[in-house]
Amino acid sequence: MAIYVAYPNDDQEKRLEAFLEKMNIDFVKDDNQPLPQHVLDGIARGQADIEAGRFITYDEFKKRMKSAK
Repeated sequence: MAIYVAYPNDDQEKRLEAFLEKMNIDFVKDDNQPLPQHVLDGIARGQADIEAGRFITYDEFKKRMKSAK
């Protein structure tokens, strides 16, 4: 058995629950589960990078990936 972790917004959450119920898939909803510390640390590093100007746009990323092939 696999475990899936999803972080839907409010609208997605309603649809996800309806889908799981329709498919007769057992699920557990845990509203009080905080994000793991390594995730919070990664978010903080990303925010610091953005503030320091260490980022590129998505279009620039796609251009670089295309030319790397």
